[in-house]
Amino acid sequence: MMSRRWPPFVVGMAIAVTMPLLAACDSGGTGDGGSVSDPSSGRSGPIAVEVNQSRDQYGKQAILLQLTNTTDAPLTVTAARLRSTLFADDISWEPSEGGLELPPRQPKSLPAILPAAACETSGDASPELNARITYAAPGKEPAEGITDASDPFGVLTRNAGELCLATEVAAVSAIVLDPALEVAADGRTAVVRLVITPATPGGSAKSLTIESIDGTTLLVEAPSDPWPRNVTIAPGDSTRDLALRIRPARCDPHAVAEDKVGTLLPLRITVGERQGSVKIAASNELRGRIYDFVTAACATAG
Repeated sequence: MMSRRWPPFVVGMAIAVTMPLLAACDSGGTGDGGSVSDPSSGRSGPIAVEVNQSRDQYGKQAILLQLTNTTDAPLTVTAARLRSTLFADDISWEPSEGGLELPPRQPKSLPAILPAAACETSGDASPELNARITYAAPGKEPAEGITDASDPFGVLTRNAGELCLATEVAAVSAIVLDPALEVAADGRTAVVRLVITPATPGGSAKSLTIESIDGTTLLVEAPSDPWPRNVTIAPGDSTRDLALRIRPARCDPHAVAEDKVGTLLPLRITVGERQGSVKIAASNELRGRIYDFVTAACATAG
């Protein structure tokens, strides 16, 4: 019996129908928001992931993983790991107990500490970024979904750059704020001291330059006594003590009560080929003294 030959357009239709069916069978999806089994193929899952950072976390090397449940049923998240080529290890979140319920379409933000930066790749313009989320749908076993994550504000690139700059700065010199605060007799200004202790010679041949010192949301320089600029430090130099005269940057009622980053002093530094901002945090003792000073100075000004 002669074999039947199908017209070419029929064969084409059969291939077009069959390939999506094969792709669906091979995708590893569950049809109700299941995991993606092959991290090199599918990159979308039932939970969308976005990176952000609040003012609270800015000086703590921490970020927020914002998770949004894109399904129509609640999902329980028990672990979240973000992988970026900018960092040596995963950025991880795990609940202290149980899990976190994600209602449909409602984003929730999870705090996560940043690991050490991978400084050899921290200059990448488009770093690879993906997330692994362990979750469970109602009545189902936990699954792991792999999805692309987004960083619309460049949080990871900025933080990795700052961490790498801070590492290079620390190899040249330790920089801290003295816990003492010298308040002027009229109470309107005060002096905080930036103590710079250079490293011993031999480790790094680099020097650094403090190009300028920025004000904060709480403190600025006194116009009559501007802060130093273009201060160069090299290993083996003597310890430097820079006296910075400060005054309140604002005196509204919320200045101290809502402060998050007002006692993080930004130094604009160049070291080697890196340039950027390194923030020097006040100790708890100095922070309290600065808050007291700002409150009193504002009361005097009023």
